[in-house]
Amino acid sequence: MALLAYTALDRLADCMGPHQPWVLYPTERLGDLESVEHYDVIYLDLPVPQELWRTAADVDRRSVR
Repeated sequence: MALLAYTALDRLADCMGPHQPWVLYPTERLGDLESVEHYDVIYLDLPVPQELWRTAADVDRRSVR
């Protein structure tokens, strides 16, 4: 299991598209997240193929629920 983390909002948008949800979390505390959800590795600023990006339609569907 991998944790994808982005070091700036422009990098998140460049690597995963403009419609990604996000939270601000201190990089030095990313290890604390493992108590909530196990992961084996952290990747910083990793590009994701565009076919896997969340779209505006995905965001619209979530707001309807």
